[in-house]
Amino acid sequence: MSQLKNYLSAAVRIALGAVFIYAAVLKIADPVAFAGSVAAYRILPYFGSYLTAAALPFVELACGLLLVLGYRVRSGALIIGVLNLVFIAALASAIVRGLDIDCGCFKQGGEKTTPWAALARDLLFLAMTWFVLKAEARRGRGPEAGAGPEAPAS
Repeated sequence: MSQLKNYLSAAVRIALGAVFIYAAVLKIADPVAFAGSVAAYRILPYFGSYLTAAALPFVELACGLLLVLGYRVRSGALIIGVLNLVFIAALASAIVRGLDIDCGCFKQGGEKTTPWAALARDLLFLAMTWFVLKAEARRGRGPEAGAGPEAPAS
């Protein structure tokens, strides 16, 4: 049973990392469109939308790679968790204000994602992040998870 939990936690970790890598690559490929999506939330000033569009995809890419590679998993998962909380707050704000926007997460010329659908998806990602963090805690790995061999107990 323990082996099954290890496989399941690895699968969730890799899937979550892959999702963030995919989303980051799409945003990096078209930063102007992503800046427009960020601006549609009407939360940040004009320059903030472009700054976010320039920086956020690279944070997502780095964290996704950490999860997929299994290196510093807890750090990558914690950052992804915080990002998801921010995304959830922004989506909730858009819903409350009645904005009919596309979340901007996986924009690739396809159909528009409603704020409600994006909110549900981000809640799922938050649950996956929590699962990864719990799995890392069960394994007894701290913030330096994946940093190298475990130090011998003194």
